[in-house]
Amino acid sequence: MPAPGNASGAAKVGVGFGSALAITISWSANKSILWAILHGFFSWAYVIYYAIKYQ
Repeated sequence: MPAPGNASGAAKVGVGFGSALAITISWSANKSILWAILHGFFSWAYVIYYAIKYQ
């Protein structure tokens, strides 16, 4: 079991995948590096927002 405060391997992969997905969605929607960076920072929050807005 990982020590408290350390992210497990699955959590790190989830955060990395969420950031990559958010950046990809943002780039295809906006064609802006600055927006892609910002959305990558918010990762899963932006992915969920995009899914709700464009369902």
